[in-house]
Amino acid sequence: MGKAAKTEAKPEAKPEEPKLARRHLNKHSHLKSGRTIGERREHLETASERLEAKKKTKKRQTIRVVITVIIFVIGIGAGLYFLIDFLKQQAVSEVEIINNTPIVKTYTPTIEIIDENVGAGQITSRMSEYIGKLESDLRDLGLEPIKAVIPSGSIREVDIYFNGRPGYVKTTIDRGTGVTAEDTERMFRYLAAQGVNEYTYIDVRIDGKAYWK
Repeated sequence: MGKAAKTEAKPEAKPEEPKLARRHLNKHSHLKSGRTIGERREHLETASERLEAKKKTKKRQTIRVVITVIIFVIGIGAGLYFLIDFLKQQAVSEVEIINNTPIVKTYTPTIEIIDENVGAGQITSRMSEYIGKLESDLRDLGLEPIKAVIPSGSIREVDIYFNGRPGYVKTTIDRGTGVTAEDTERMFRYLAAQGVNEYTYIDVRIDGKAYWK
């Protein structure tokens, strides 16, 4: 009887544990980790935002410069306009524009001037110029002023006396001499049409209104 062959049980092979892929084994791969992609995207977005912010800042600066220049030009124009208007309203002189430059033309009165506050011959240069311009405007309308009186207690009123006419006309240096002369001539015609030959004074110191007494 033969002997049974002895068989030795072979140990079971242990399953291999999964190996982690090393970074150097995957160095040629074009794939990048999620962290690397996120960082790259964040970098691109940040650069784009900075460029856009610079563009907006430059645009705002350009707009501010343009607005500043416009305001400056308008300011100069408005200042020149108000300067000319002020001189005309104050009627201290006549302003002419020659080559965009205001030229001031002064007037010297030829009629007698009496200042009841300080006496004859001691009035201010501004008052003298006003009376000179008013005299010129009145003569242009065919009227004949002969005397100007600055009444006592007043520094802005001027009373004008005329040749061959009763009373006087109250004026003020706060109004232009042109409109004052026109209102005076208009009142003379009105009173003549109404048959009024005697009056103490005519008051043309207020725009759009005239009185007589």
